[in-house]
Amino acid sequence: MKSVIALALALATFVTTLPAKAEPPADPFFGADKAKHFTISAALAASGYGLSAIVLDGPKNRAVVGATFSIGIGYSKEVLDAVGFGTPSWKDFVWDVIGSGVGIGLAVALDAAFSPVARATLAPR
Repeated sequence: MKSVIALALALATFVTTLPAKAEPPADPFFGADKAKHFTISAALAASGYGLSAIVLDGPKNRAVVGATFSIGIGYSKEVLDAVGFGTPSWKDFVWDVIGSGVGIGLAVALDAAFSPVARATLAPR
C-alpha cells in the first residue's frame, strides 16, 4: 500500500512540474505566412476570373465567380484550421480577402486592356 501511495505522489509531483501548454505562436499582421495567403488568394481569384471566361459573358460575372472561388477556398482553409488541422487566424483570412481583391483587379484590368468586348462593357455610358 505504501508503494502505491509513493507512486501516486511521485506521479503527481511529475505532472505538476511539467511545463504548461505552450502559448500559440505569435501571429503578426505582416508575417511571412500572410504574404503567402495574399499571393495564393490573388492567383486563385485571377485564375477563377480567367477560367470563368470560358462560360460567362461580362467582366462583372467573372469577377464575382473569381472572388467567390478565392474567398471560398480561404474560408474553407480557416474552417479546417479551426477544427484542428492548423491554427485559425482572422488575420490570414483578411489577407485572403485583400489578395482576392487585388487578383480580381488585375484580371479585370488585363481583360479590359486586351479584350475589345470587355473594353466596351466597362466603358462609361
